[in-house]
Amino acid sequence: MIPSFQALFLIQFTATALMTGIIWFVQIVHYPLFGSIPAESFTRYEHSHTVRTGVVVAPLMLLELATAASLSLLRNPIAFTPTYLEALGCLTLIWASTFLIQVPLHGILEKRHDQAAIRRLVETNWIRTILWSVRLGLLVSILLQRAPEIFSR
Repeated sequence: MIPSFQALFLIQFTATALMTGIIWFVQIVHYPLFGSIPAESFTRYEHSHTVRTGVVVAPLMLLELATAASLSLLRNPIAFTPTYLEALGCLTLIWASTFLIQVPLHGILEKRHDQAAIRRLVETNWIRTILWSVRLGLLVSILLQRAPEIFSR
């Protein structure tokens, strides 16, 4: 059975909201603290960080992507509105930033303590922080504008 448009939208909205909260925590608290980890234990810390963060973040990111793709495949009119397409564009850029910028920086940091890579990680993570925030705002806008349609059976 294929989940309804409403269920897919609400699951996507929830995943996006959770990821937005996580990315703000990472941006303001977690990544800046990387500079405080002693060099001699940094690579062990980075490896542990990557594994543990992946357990939390990967399922949410995949759920967000899968529900976004499913909504488009269901061809619901909401999925083709300018606001939804902008939100989808944000998601595309988030994934691009993650795999073209942040993942390679984490790869460097798993091999060695590198203050420049930490600084670049903090600086470039603003891309995802802003995009997830904008994306959530766009989905909130859709939710508010289309609440009767989204919450009706």
